[in-house]
This record gives sequence, C-alpha cells and structure tokens, in this order.
Amino acid sequence: MTAAVSFAARLRELAAAAPGAPAVTCGGATATRAELDERSDDLAHELRSLGVEDGEMLTIALPNGIEWFVATVAAWKLGAVPQPVSARLPRRELEAVVDLAHPTVVLGLDPGSLPGRTCLPVGHRSSHDPDAEPLDDAVSPAWKAPTSGGSTGRPKLIVAGDKSLTDPTLPPPLLLERDGCLVMPGPLYHNGPIVWSCYALLAGNHVVVLPRFDAEATLAAIATHRADIVYMVPTMMKRIWALPDDVRLGYDLSSLRVVWHLAEPCPPWLKQAWIDWLGPERIVELYGGTEAQLSTTITGVEWLEHRGSVGRPLMGEISIRDVDGNVLGPGEEGEVWLRSASPKPTYRYVGAEARTLEGGWESLGDMGRLDEDGYLHLGDRSADMVLVGGSNVYPAEVESALLEHPAVRSCAVIGLPDDERGNRLHAIVEADPAEVATDDLLAFLADRLVAYKRPRTVELVDTPLRDDAGKVRRSRLRAERLDPSGST
Repeated sequence: MTAAVSFAARLRELAAAAPGAPAVTCGGATATRAELDERSDDLAHELRSLGVEDGEMLTIALPNGIEWFVATVAAWKLGAVPQPVSARLPRRELEAVVDLAHPTVVLGLDPGSLPGRTCLPVGHRSSHDPDAEPLDDAVSPAWKAPTSGGSTGRPKLIVAGDKSLTDPTLPPPLLLERDGCLVMPGPLYHNGPIVWSCYALLAGNHVVVLPRFDAEATLAAIATHRADIVYMVPTMMKRIWALPDDVRLGYDLSSLRVVWHLAEPCPPWLKQAWIDWLGPERIVELYGGTEAQLSTTITGVEWLEHRGSVGRPLMGEISIRDVDGNVLGPGEEGEVWLRSASPKPTYRYVGAEARTLEGGWESLGDMGRLDEDGYLHLGDRSADMVLVGGSNVYPAEVESALLEHPAVRSCAVIGLPDDERGNRLHAIVEADPAEVATDDLLAFLADRLVAYKRPRTVELVDTPLRDDAGKVRRSRLRAERLDPSGST
C-alpha cells in the first residue's frame, strides 16, 4: 500500500517536525522550514486571489534564491504546475514560452510587462490575510514543466509525467539522505538543478543554492555547511580544478558523500582528476533527459573499469540503431534509443513532437555504443545540437535570429571545441563586411537570445551557405574549421 502524500503536505510535515531547521540558504540569507511554509502559504493565497487555478502553469522567471523556492512550493500548494524559466530570458523568448504555458500569473517581471498577464516583480512579498479561506491539500498534475530549445527554433515545454506526490516512507532518490545538506551551484531553471533541489527539500535537506556559479564559493559552501552531496556539470568541475592548488585544497570537503555530475560529457582526464582528488566512491555520473524515459548511472569505481562510459540503466532499455532503424551490436556506434519501463508516460511536450519508433522507443538525439557489459558510451550528438556548458543549443534557433538582420543573406551555426565550456558557438555568416561588422551582429543577437545561445565568434563569408533546398551541412562546415589548415 502506498503512503504517498502531496509535496505540500510533506513540506508541512517537515516544518511541523523541525520548524527552526534551515530549509534554503542563498547569498547569506536562510529560510527555515517554518518560514518557507509560511511564505509559500502567503503567496499561494495571493495567487489564488489572482485567479491561479488547479492544474494551470505558473511561470517563474526568478533568479536563484529563496524566492524561487517560495514560488515553487506555492504552486504545489495550489495544485498548479511550476514552470521555471531563466530570469535573464530575452523578451521574445519569454513571450514564446508564455504563449505555450498560458499562465495567469508570471513571477519575476514588473507589473504590466506582459499584456493580459498578471506580473509580480522580483522581491514581491505577499502579506498574510488571517481571514483568507484555508488552502485545501492539493496535488499538481505535473510537478514541473521546464523549457528546452527546439530543433525548429522555437522553445518547448517538457511537462513531467509525475504528479506532486511523494512517499516519505521510501528511501530518498538520487543518493540523498534524510536531513542532509545539498549544495546546488546550478541555475534553478534547468531540469537537473530543479530535480536535485526539490527532491532534497522533500527529504528534509538543507538546500544551499548559490546565486550564480563561482568555483571557490562552491567549495566554501560545502565546507561551511558540511554538505554531504553536491551537484555539478563538467564545466563547473573544470573551473574548480583550475583553481590554484592552495585554494582548491584549502577547504575541508570531508563531509561529502556524493559528487553528482551530469548534463554534458565529462572529459576523461577531468573525471580522472576528480577521482584522484576525492576518491572514486564519491564521484557519480548520470545520463538522461528531462523526458525521464530512463537514466543511466555510473560510480567512479565502475568508470575505472569502463572508462568513458555513462553507465547502465537501472530500469528500462537502451537500443543502438543505424539510420535505417536496424539494431546494432556491442561496440557499434549509432543513435541511442530509449524505452521506459514505466507503465505511464514520463513526460509530454508542449510545442514539439517526440521522435519515436514502433514499440515505445524514443530518441533524444544522442549517438553512442554499448559495450559487451551493457555500459553506454556516448558519441557526438545527432541533429547538430550543440552542448554549451551543459546547456542544449539548437543552431536553428540562433540562425533564425541572425537571419532577421537585413545584412545577413545566409548563415550556419556550429559548435567548436572550447576548453572551458566544452563547445563554443561559431556563426558563419554570408554578409558584406561593408554592410555589417561582427560586433554589430553580436549586439543584434543580445536583444534576441539568452547569453549562452549567442555565438562567441563570427566569421563573415561571401558565398551561400545553403543549397537551393535551403539545406546546410553543418558537419562539413565544422570539419573544415577543425582542419589544421583551416582558418579557425
């Protein structure tokens, strides 16, 4: 028999059990469990008075901080769906997301910013109305709905298949322990930070979130709060490893049980360095999508025997297939197809269609191979998607923005190797240098794309980049620029 309760009820139970225990810390400020419960109650009452209803989405454009958690918990208390986006999202991208989500209220914008929507600004504080009708226990039909870029150049929402229900009698997921401490240096609008932070909160953890990633500040947070678990992406790991030895080794990390890393491939040398530093038992990698069909995990101990692997699935199946859909054997590289073991859908898209095969197989666009022991080894991404510091960037979205400039005749965006972020975006633009300068193009994009989607470099060319059918071979363009005899 299940002992599932709503997220809201679980957090109320935790607040009643230890009201003074820290729930969330950010930038020197801390909210206790009782304070988080009270503030989210107040906001939920206000949101209800503004017309937010059970089952609808609440767009949260707030930066990392206590306020983000207050908003997310308030949504659960109403049975609404938290729909987080970057607080720095350019207006046009935000409007596209709002068109998909249809929220009554958007948090993090000045009033009047979006016609037809109620906007509450950063720093808004709801007041308690003692005469307000009490909130009934509520369950959100989906506990989160983060965004992702789309191959069409438009964003999509990935709505979770799970409701806001949890069973507190079961062990916490993600190697969390009850009443532990998680350090979260990642942005809370990305799926990984959402999942780790929210599940940690539900397990009674103290969630220490950084306002923004800083290498030394991450180590300081672990040491100060005696954190037992930390979330990383390899870009963060690189920056921490690049700290001077006296700085990196000057913090006491003995409390750490688990260093999770995910979201982008980790260079073997970097993973080995962290294993040598902290020990293989602490380093754990996860591969999977926001869609949550399945995930693979691998410890540092396993990785030393399967170097380069991202692990094996605990549940579900992986199939490697060629372009015709034929199943490939161990060691043969092809497209990675996933099949969930869940009897119900693990997600649904709003604004996109899933890529599927008969039999329940789905693809996230990754390439890879399975070894003889069933461990997955990832290769390059298919469909030209570029991973920049752990974030997915679809060239079509960047190209679409570039093509709005009157001087741009055609363009192609590719990823080139970058020591810090894994890849950097490089834009190849057919345009007359007398009509536009590269700095002008980058300034043009600043009003249209969030920072990580903007090219770091621009190359002007005088020949068409697409054929008569409008097609472009980005793989060829990339190969030409990686050739030592090339110009890049």
